[in-house]
Amino acid sequence: MQGCAVRFEGTENYVSTDDLAMAVNAAVTLERPLLVKGEPGTGKTQLAIEVARALDKPIYDWAIKSTTKAQQGLYEYDAVSRLRDSQLGDDRVHDIANYIVKGKLWECFESDVQPVLLIDEIDKADIEFPNDLLRELDQMEFYVYETQKTIRAKHRPIIIITSNNEKELPDAFLRRCFFHYIKFPDRDTMQQIVDVHFPDLKPKLLKEAMEVFFGLRELPGLKKKPSTSEMLDWLKLLLADDIPPETLREASVKKSLPPLYGALLKNEQDVHLFERLAFMARRNS
Repeated sequence: MQGCAVRFEGTENYVSTDDLAMAVNAAVTLERPLLVKGEPGTGKTQLAIEVARALDKPIYDWAIKSTTKAQQGLYEYDAVSRLRDSQLGDDRVHDIANYIVKGKLWECFESDVQPVLLIDEIDKADIEFPNDLLRELDQMEFYVYETQKTIRAKHRPIIIITSNNEKELPDAFLRRCFFHYIKFPDRDTMQQIVDVHFPDLKPKLLKEAMEVFFGLRELPGLKKKPSTSEMLDWLKLLLADDIPPETLREASVKKSLPPLYGALLKNEQDVHLFERLAFMARRNS
């Protein structure tokens, strides 16, 4: 269960800052889960996908919901199917293993090569969820009571856990993780990200789009600031509709809503806030 020798430095599809790459490699070296926090839309989930791609490893994606229990990541016993089969006289009922449904951790533990395990949006689950996984993530094994067998990981996976900071995580769980907060990209980093996705974007359009985008993010009182993924969606729409840079410039000068603003502002409160602030700015100018 050794950490991988290859180091992560980002990929052609994913711009990684030096401190993020350092965090990934530190977690791999320490053989500890990497807990990644940051604003929604800053590439936390995509990080795990790109780490797997860069290091040429399979990825197992466990997306957490509010109803998810830790046990589901290990396995579930399908008693209903066994009862139905027993009523139908199916011979499968004599082997309880036929009714054990493997979870993502079990599948990950069975990988013949070191895998990447993504536990996505862990803060959506119940507060006890992280603590319920402590032993399994520490020992890399768990016990199946129905078959009386212990399942052990063939290779210690690279574990990346994401959180949107919706709730605090238990201290005992945090102690076992290497932590990194993905800061929102500055203008230079954002330009690198845009260049990856839109290499042929005209510099003038990018300049005006960046002015509008970061101007929106700086609005005081905004309920939901536009994210990196929303910036990319917006640029895609601008290109599809062939919006000229002058139109964006005009919106900035007139302090009016930018074209296709629905890709950036996602609720009516923020739209109304922008309109009020823009009206005040025009009146005072």
